[in-house]
Amino acid sequence: QVQLVESGGGLVQAGGSLRLSCAASGRTFSSYAMGWFRQAPGKEREFVAAITRTGTTTDYADSVKDRFTISRINAKNTVYLQMNSLKPEDTAVYYCTARALVSTKTASDYPYWGQGTQVTVSS
Repeated sequence: QVQLVESGGGLVQAGGSLRLSCAASGRTFSSYAMGWFRQAPGKEREFVAAITRTGTTTDYADSVKDRFTISRINAKNTVYLQMNSLKPEDTAVYYCTARALVSTKTASDYPYWGQGTQVTVSS
């Protein structure tokens, strides 16, 4: 079992930056691949980024590639999402997720979810 708590969301102008953090409970954080998903009003939840247990491999949605960076510090039980060059279409609730062993891009593969943090990008 792992519990996830996101922070760092807010309102930012287009072109700005935000860093989301996700703090995980438990002693086995390094056993979990981590992911970020987002959901905009009226849209389905979509994959944003994922990182393997050791942090050596990352994966991104095409829409955020070269703008967002996912990272983790296992000693702090924390995963981050650095978001640069934000666009109004990045506006959504962002969710941190965890899955044992291997990361995927499919939301239903992740059994553990945070409560979400709102990111709003104004034009």
